[in-house]
Amino acid sequence: MPLALVISSHVAASRVGGTAQAQALAPFRIDTMVVPTVLYGRHPGWGAPGGASVPVEAIEGMLDGIEANGLFAQTDLVLTGYFATAAQVRAAARAIDAVRAAPRETGARKPIIIIDPTLGDAGKGLYVAADVAEAVISDLVPRADIVAPNAWELQRMTGAETRDPTQALHAARLLGRPVMVSSVQRGGEIGVIYADKKEAWLAAHPRADSAPKGTGDLLSALFGAALIDGLTTSYALARAVGGVAETISAAQIWNAAELPIVAMAQRLKAASPTVRMERLV
Repeated sequence: MPLALVISSHVAASRVGGTAQAQALAPFRIDTMVVPTVLYGRHPGWGAPGGASVPVEAIEGMLDGIEANGLFAQTDLVLTGYFATAAQVRAAARAIDAVRAAPRETGARKPIIIIDPTLGDAGKGLYVAADVAEAVISDLVPRADIVAPNAWELQRMTGAETRDPTQALHAARLLGRPVMVSSVQRGGEIGVIYADKKEAWLAAHPRADSAPKGTGDLLSALFGAALIDGLTTSYALARAVGGVAETISAAQIWNAAELPIVAMAQRLKAASPTVRMERLV
C-alpha cells in the first residue's frame, strides 16, 4: 500500500487541509500519516475556528516518531499545506530532506513532493504571517517536485500577472520547476495549468458561482494519487481536476457547506466529461 506524509492543518468540522487530503487519498488505497500544524474546530472562513496552532516541538516529535519506525523510507508522497509559524515550515523542510535521504530498496520509486504554498487568495490577500510566507517560499518551494499554488499565490511568488492562461503559464515557468497552478480564469471557465520544462496543459471547466473551501487541498491530493497510480501528467491533471469539479458540483446540488469528499469517493477515481483539456505547449 502506498504511503503519504501529510503536513498541514487538522480542521475537525471542515473538509480542508490534511484531514480532507487523507479522506481523498483513501479511495486510492493510499495510507496517510497526518502531522497537524493547527488543530481547529472549523475553517477560519466561518469565523473564529477554535483550537490552536501545534507547537513546533510537538510536530518535530511526531516526525521523529514516524522516522523511528522506518516509515520515511516507505513514504511515496509528501503533501504540505497550511503552516502557522515559520518554525513549523523549517521542521517540514527537514522532514522532506529526511524522506529523500532515507535508504530504499533497489528499484523502489522515489517520493513525490508536492508543496502547496498556502499563503492567501484573491480578494483576501495574505492570510499567513509574512515570515511564514517567506519561509514557505525560501525553504519549501525549492524542495518541491511540484509546486501547487493558486493564481494569486503564483503572482505573489513571481511578481508576474496570472489573470489568464497565457500569463499564468509565463509566471509558472519563472519558478523553474514543475508547477500546477489553480484558479486560472478565462471567460466563463476556470481551470488548472500544469507546466514543466517539456509540456504545459490546461484542464478547464465551467466556473461555478461559489465553492466550499478546500478545493486546492483536494486538487493536490488527487494529483498526487494519480501520479502514484502511474498516470502521465496530462491524464493525472484531467482526473484530478475532474474530481474537484464533480465534488464542487455535488456540493451545489446537495446544498452542502463543505466538500462531500467521502460521498464522492468513487467519482474521484474517474475522469469527468466536464473537463476540457487543452495543450498549451
